[in-house]
Amino acid sequence: MKKAIILAVALIVSSSVVVQAQLKREYTRQETPSPVFSTAASPDIPMSVTFAGEKISFDRLDMAERLDRELTGVIYGHTTTQLCFKRANRYFPALAAILKEQGVPLDFLYLAVTESSMDYNAYSSARAAGLWQFLAGTGRDYGLEVNDEVDERYDPEKSTVAACKYLKAAYKKYGHWPTVAASYNAGMQRISNEMSSQKVDNSFDLYLVQETSRYVFRIIAYKLVMESPKRYGYRFSRKNLWQPVAYTTVDVTGSVPSWIDWARSKGLTYAQLREANPWIRSTRLTNSAGKTYKVRIPKNDELYRSKRKFTVYNKDWVVD
Repeated sequence: MKKAIILAVALIVSSSVVVQAQLKREYTRQETPSPVFSTAASPDIPMSVTFAGEKISFDRLDMAERLDRELTGVIYGHTTTQLCFKRANRYFPALAAILKEQGVPLDFLYLAVTESSMDYNAYSSARAAGLWQFLAGTGRDYGLEVNDEVDERYDPEKSTVAACKYLKAAYKKYGHWPTVAASYNAGMQRISNEMSSQKVDNSFDLYLVQETSRYVFRIIAYKLVMESPKRYGYRFSRKNLWQPVAYTTVDVTGSVPSWIDWARSKGLTYAQLREANPWIRSTRLTNSAGKTYKVRIPKNDELYRSKRKFTVYNKDWVVD
């Protein structure tokens, strides 16, 4: 019995010595050096920014902080912001021409960026669609056809004309482009009601829901980054940017039983037809009213990198 007890004690002591040695090694182990993280600089907030010809002061603390929040988000939202540049290079030339023709300041291009990240196929949980994110009813109010076969909210150019109609109507009401931009998000009735009840004359001084309160500041943030991308760490080669595609057009005045067969007859795939004409929302077109639709056919050489020229909307976007 004594021998058994002595053996048990020896085992316990031995075990304790091993555990203590392990603990000593653990606590005296050299720490692995921390990795070196990339620099994340905080953006400087300008004292003022001109938007749509109107000077906006950011001297007031709350104004500066609201812009800081959105500018930081745009700068460090690398995936979305890069795609905004790439897509904008494709769509800005045509959209800018329409804004000029309609008498709407070019800074409203950044409203489209804020709305959809320049994704013509964008569709929100609120059922808003296209570059300008029209609801179906609002789109119809401003001249767009919206049904199961044709949805012109997805047509970049027609939806831009519709957006211009709204923006000009809002400017006639408010005479202040930043407030016009806020109304695009919240609606004219809500902005007017809030301005009246809160006794202010512009949207910057309103207490609003977060989405609308942040909205105009996000537009301005995109303007700052997209006008000076290198300042904020964005550098592109012109071949990185998505290119505008030249088209010929074909008038369609009757029904189309199968867009798939129609596309094949023009030397296109159905996918290429839909990419060139995103307003097509079905494999067929009934067109009982005999309306004329202009269908785009992309020029063949425009579809291949090896055959086309690479253009850039803004020379400050590229390093070559």
